Amino acid sequence: MTHPFLDLAPLSAARFAEIEDRVARLLDTRQDVVIMQGEALLPLEGAIRGTAGPGNTALNVITGPYGQTFGNWLRDCGATVIDLSVPFHTAVTAEQVREAFAEHPEIDFVSLVHAEAATGNTNPVAEIGEVVREHGALFYLDAVASIGAEPVLPDAWGVDLCVIGAQKAMGGPAGVSAVSVSSRAWARMAANPRAPRRSYLSLLDWKERWVDGGRKALLHAPAQLEMLALEACVERIETVGLEAVMGRHRAAAEAARAGAPGVGLEPYVYEAREAAPVATTLRAPSGVVASELVARALERDPALPLAAGGGALAKEMIRVNHYGIDARVEVVEACLAALGGALAVVGG
Repeated sequence: MTHPFLDLAPLSAARFAEIEDRVARLLDTRQDVVIMQGEALLPLEGAIRGTAGPGNTALNVITGPYGQTFGNWLRDCGATVIDLSVPFHTAVTAEQVREAFAEHPEIDFVSLVHAEAATGNTNPVAEIGEVVREHGALFYLDAVASIGAEPVLPDAWGVDLCVIGAQKAMGGPAGVSAVSVSSRAWARMAANPRAPRRSYLSLLDWKERWVDGGRKALLHAPAQLEMLALEACVERIETVGLEAVMGRHRAAAEAARAGAPGVGLEPYVYEAREAAPVATTLRAPSGVVASELVARALERDPALPLAAGGGALAKEMIRVNHYGIDARVEVVEACLAALGGALAVVGG
């Protein structure tokens, strides 16, 4: 008996290339776009290991846990790392980045997370990109959470390495991801003797064997199911319209921030302009443990997209993950109602 998820014909190189082209249009980029066969951590790590090494000085912006991870990778590559950390209830500013360059003019690499779903903040990439371009540094951006929830424009913003994943705001699969790569980034990789080669982490392998070969022969057998899901995901966005998808995320975020005080909670990110449209974080009241409050709320409905903050943040941070299919005002309202009911019990 045939099965639509199991009996799949091989995915051709031409079909693979067509999907890459559609992702490039989504990003409005003329850079090379490479789809990698793994969750977004694959190109995120591969891009850093390909372009950073001894002799490089990296400005690593930390507005959440992923920025911390990137700093660890950069150090492991042998780069000198300057961490620019800001409180998780805010965003980094272009002026802070400018001050870092003034203090460390040797910076030649900047790593930044666009939207931190884990902490609920979003960073002003366009303004930061202007500063990075002024100093000629390579600009690496994690746009995994932001793509589909807010504009992601690597060409307009001067981003050299822009990594996206489909599993959040795009409402797609987690098993494939993509990265747009500028000519400057390719040149940095080619000159880096420590860049991964003949490796699953290697972007250079894709450049030399796929892009430079005219995208005629794939490096290995593609994950058909995930690739078809990615294609369907992009097609859905094309049909509905990216602006409509982003608008749905904005409306959900606005509803979360507006409704939280009514159930006894306050937004964790102070300023609305610094709050990510992909997820809203809330601060647990004094004397209430966030993870216990979330657990109680989920007893009411386990399907609600609620979570406590990770690590030490589990005591104080609540996350309403309104992305993808959950980017709807009615979902946010259900989350807030459940949290309000739980707070009446836990906080009472």
